[in-house]
Amino acid sequence: MRILIWFVSLLAIISVVFKWRYKILNALLAFSFLRRITVALTMNMPTIRNKLLPNLFNSQSQI
Repeated sequence: MRILIWFVSLLAIISVVFKWRYKILNALLAFSFLRRITVALTMNMPTIRNKLLPNLFNSQSQI
């Protein structure tokens, strides 16, 4: 019985976090030091860095 209550509680917490994931993420990233840490960690990942940086700096504007 105790395991069932624990499992149902865990499932409820996971579903709430999944439902409000963007609001939770925005609230966490509102703190500047968390935002800086997140950017630093993601820029250390080669796959993200290789996909993101060329798109930022190689944008050609047509006049």
